[in-house]
Amino acid sequence: MMRAHTADQVREAESGLLDGLPQDALMQRAAHGLAYAILDLLGSAYGRRVLLLVGSGDNGGDALHAGAVLARRGVQVSAWLLSERAHERGLAALQRAGGRVVTGMPDLAPDLVVDGIVGIGGRPGLKPAAREAIAAVADVPIVSVDLPSGVDADTGETTGLPGDHVAALLTVTFGTHKVAHLVDPAATACGSVHLVDLGLDLPEPAAEALQPADVAALLPRPDLHAQKYTRGVVGVRAGSTAYPGAGLLSVAGAACGLAGMVRYVGDRSVLELVHTQHPEVVGEGRVQAWVVGSGSGDGVTETLAAALDDDVPTVVDADALQHAPHGRVDTILTPHAGELSRMLDVERAVIEAHPLIHARRAAEQYGAVVLLKGRRTLIAHPDGRVRVTTTGTPWLATAGAGDVLGGVIGALAAAGLTPYGAASLGSWLHGAAATLASQEGPVVAGDVARAVPRVVGALLAGAGMEESSP
Repeated sequence: MMRAHTADQVREAESGLLDGLPQDALMQRAAHGLAYAILDLLGSAYGRRVLLLVGSGDNGGDALHAGAVLARRGVQVSAWLLSERAHERGLAALQRAGGRVVTGMPDLAPDLVVDGIVGIGGRPGLKPAAREAIAAVADVPIVSVDLPSGVDADTGETTGLPGDHVAALLTVTFGTHKVAHLVDPAATACGSVHLVDLGLDLPEPAAEALQPADVAALLPRPDLHAQKYTRGVVGVRAGSTAYPGAGLLSVAGAACGLAGMVRYVGDRSVLELVHTQHPEVVGEGRVQAWVVGSGSGDGVTETLAAALDDDVPTVVDADALQHAPHGRVDTILTPHAGELSRMLDVERAVIEAHPLIHARRAAEQYGAVVLLKGRRTLIAHPDGRVRVTTTGTPWLATAGAGDVLGGVIGALAAAGLTPYGAASLGSWLHGAAATLASQEGPVVAGDVARAVPRVVGALLAGAGMEESSP
């Protein structure tokens, strides 16, 4: 599991570790990890040019100590001090190693810039001197120390103004991931993220992201005596005469093989269409989970009410979201930013600028798991827990992809996962399936649904499932 913590959590953990260490020992660990990551990125040391953008805090100290390591390896290191104060011991170490202080861009353009302007205590936005420095190095790759300067560590927020935060090629962070490494819009600014372990004793994370091993461990697996009913039955109430494709794609997601049976209840013309592509799908009967709302049109209130009457986990999507119940802990609400804006009566642009805050607010307000779709999809639990989906591809922004997602989540809920587990696992699989189907090119929603079993098969094989098969 990739775990992310807040700035206060990190400070407290560092404070406990620092009590038993010599002065600057933790900073030296961080600086050496940063320096070696920079050397890996440069590919060589001697004669390469690196410019440090140095603020007044500990991130500036990390950059200066890393610069000293680089200078001793033969890198030409310059430090552009953006504050009247700089970390004294770090600056002295850099100068002893042959680094120099400059007051602007060096005559010879650097191969790499190190952003040590602001640390995890920073807030969205940059001061004028920092904005000017970032503008001056606009064409040079940037490595950020801990976080790109100008983003909020705990929320992943930025000001949204051009040039008001760093856009890094690589972010080297220390001790643990921060929430901003996972949550957009800041996550977009981080580039690749490299973690340097400092041996911190950390509390429960503020956010987390599933990794392949976690997904493999959580996947529902049939035992030797399984039959279709024990594996779970998922029902789909979606689509209509006006929007038959929504019903078909919801079924396609539900029929990914993770549940033992799929039932379709709805317009007869949609059922006939479903049977042409999914002859295994059956009609009305008992289910362990429902998927409701996509393309349901005018009949959505009755459709949702009928599903909720069964008192089983229910995925509520699209048209049904405006009628979502409050206080039903067995529901999974799956809005995109536009839908959530209507649910919370907040402008869409505000949702997109502050997705974490609003996903958590919606989960608390509705008393349900809320899955806020986006480049980094957020799954928020009413108790405050959050998971972030890091799989996916920009090609996944295609019509019907959300219908498939709802079906996959419903299948996992029917198979016995909690609403929170089904939503986070389903979102991860959906993103991974899109990446597999895409192969760096366009996909349509049906391609994503067909790729889910291949992703599941690869995960189970990697977990040694092939060795335990009868």
